[in-house]
Parts: sequence; structure tokens; C-alpha cells
Amino acid sequence: MTQALPILSLVETRVLGVLAEKQRTVPDSYPLTLNSLVSGCNQKTSRNPVLELSEAQVQAAIDSLKGYSLVAETSGGRAFRYEHNIDRVLRIPSQSVILLTVLMLRGPQTAGELRIACDRMHNFADISSVEGFLDELAERPAGALVVKLARLPGARESRWAHLLSGVPAEEPAGTGGASADGAYASHDASHDASLGEVAALKANVARLEAELASLKALVGRVCSELGISEAG
Repeated sequence: MTQALPILSLVETRVLGVLAEKQRTVPDSYPLTLNSLVSGCNQKTSRNPVLELSEAQVQAAIDSLKGYSLVAETSGGRAFRYEHNIDRVLRIPSQSVILLTVLMLRGPQTAGELRIACDRMHNFADISSVEGFLDELAERPAGALVVKLARLPGARESRWAHLLSGVPAEEPAGTGGASADGAYASHDASHDASLGEVAALKANVARLEAELASLKALVGRVCSELGISEAG
């Protein structure tokens, strides 16, 4: 971390974002247990994309982030707890950490959207204040942490994206958001998904397959009780 930032996977940025978010929204529960962290990662609200991560996936991301000193482990009570070190490692103020947090959890946002989304963690005075911190992050001497994206056709404002997962891939006109899996292209322009993203997609596929099998079993039982064939 002293010379260059690592390229973080989607799962790693989700874990990091949740820790930073919960530090401010539920301080009494922070640092977080693994169970609480998994729940935060899999929230259906204020998340883009929505994920369904397992404890093993989240633990693997934690272990990786610990290697970069971005996450620290503490022992308290009957379970290990985890906290982030974003501000200390990246040497940025708390307002900038909050902006990065929202970008990691929700994907690209306009300055106006960021101001609203950050409200529970910090009340920015106005959009100009948000833009000031974004500009500082984009012009950071040690390396830019955010980038202003090209304005989409018909959009009134440009959106911002974080660079912790590399340079965002160019979006086709009219997509209006991140790619389907929420992935970014890495600095070397490779379009291969990271291991964390592949794991998240596999988890979602497994969940859908389990739900389909359950529905098929239910249809089979109903057909059996009614005395009809499933094909009919």
C-alpha cells in the first residue's frame, strides 16, 4: 500500500464500503462481526449491484483487505470483529471517506445524488462542497481515487466513480449505469472478471438453481395430489 493501490474486487469494495458505512450509521455495533458484515453486504437497499455473498466469500475478502492494512481484526466478546482503516491508509479526510463509501456501495453517482446518499453519514452543506471533495480525490498527489465520467446522452450532470477497482469500463450510450455485474475494467484494460466477482456470480446462480429446484418439487407435489401429470 505504500507505493501503489491494489485493484480491489467487487466483493472487497463491498466489504470495505459496508464497514465504513456501518461505522457511522450503527456506531454501537461497530466494529462488525462476520455475521453482521455479511448481512450488510447482502442488503437489498442502498446497494448496486445487489449481491448474495456467503460467509466464506466475505471472510476471503477480509483476509485480502487485511493484507493491504485496509481492514483490521479485533477480538471482543465471543466473536472477532472487523474495522476499516481507509482514512489512515489513504490519508484522506472523513468527508472523502464517506464519498468513497457511497460510490463503493451504490456505483457511479452525480454530485447531487452523492449529497443525498451521504446524508446519514455526513451533511454536506451544498453540492459545491461535495464537488470540492471529489475534485481533491481526483487530483490526489498520491494517485486519483475517483474519476468524473463522460456525461451520458440526455443527462444533466456527469457521474463520478471510484477507482479502487481500476478505471471504469466505457459504457455504451443509454446504459445509464454500471455493467450488469457492476464490474469495472482494471488498469490494464482487461475485461476478465476478478475472482471475487466470479464468486459472487456463482453464488447468485447457485441460489437461483436452488429456488428453481424447490419450485419444481412444489409443482410435482401439487400435480401428484391433483392426479395430473406435470407435463399437462
